[in-house]
Amino acid sequence: MTGLEMVAVLLAGVAAGTINTVVGSGTLITFPTLLAFGVPPVTANVSNTIGLVPGSASGAWGYRRELSGQRSRVARLAAASLVGGTVGAVLLLALPAEAFNTIVPVLILAGVLLVIFQPAIARRVAARAESRGGVPEHGALWVWVLVMLAGVYGGYFGAAQGVLLMAIMGVGIQDSLQRLNATKNVLAGLVNGIAAVVFILVAEVDWLIAGLIAAGSVVGGQIGATVGRRLPPLVLRSVIVVVGVVAVVAFVW
Repeated sequence: MTGLEMVAVLLAGVAAGTINTVVGSGTLITFPTLLAFGVPPVTANVSNTIGLVPGSASGAWGYRRELSGQRSRVARLAAASLVGGTVGAVLLLALPAEAFNTIVPVLILAGVLLVIFQPAIARRVAARAESRGGVPEHGALWVWVLVMLAGVYGGYFGAAQGVLLMAIMGVGIQDSLQRLNATKNVLAGLVNGIAAVVFILVAEVDWLIAGLIAAGSVVGGQIGATVGRRLPPLVLRSVIVVVGVVAVVAFVW
């Protein structure tokens, strides 16, 4: 890898860390960059996932204020993310890429639609839950199940995992988008983290690439936390939708 390519990967890591903290889908920047430099797809995916783990931790730390009071919720949903992330990482190593990539655009598009209609759907879900005795702070059982499935997807590839998580929690949990975004950063970080452990143990890792992305994503995580918490709910939701649509177009293209 040349010096210019190393700088490009580092900058891609900064951009990915920023986008992941604000909404997710930073992989849509780093992964194509690595492919353009001739890195084999599986090695690129594995090295990218490992490199983004420190960035996820940086973003979660940057959102620590919004995480206050969410310990019970995060702990419950974290279990779902860890299970899903482990399964997804194993699938990446065991199955051909085509087996899962065919459904990726559908999953992302579903997440985008959920984010668009989230306010109306959330009101109906909350009304039904209140009529049955209240809304659990960590969401109903289906929220746990869908977070786990998002973790499977995240462990396998991860682009737009944040869009899916925000859509799921936005509908199933009554809280502000900023607080849910903080939870999303923790959950996505756990998925990347557990997948990274699996990859380190059994997959081929390009540690130079992983290190460059890690360094960049840590800086990006702090930038994203600063920018993201200043966005009003409507703007944040719009950013999520735009990123999701771009992700769908990129996959279809």
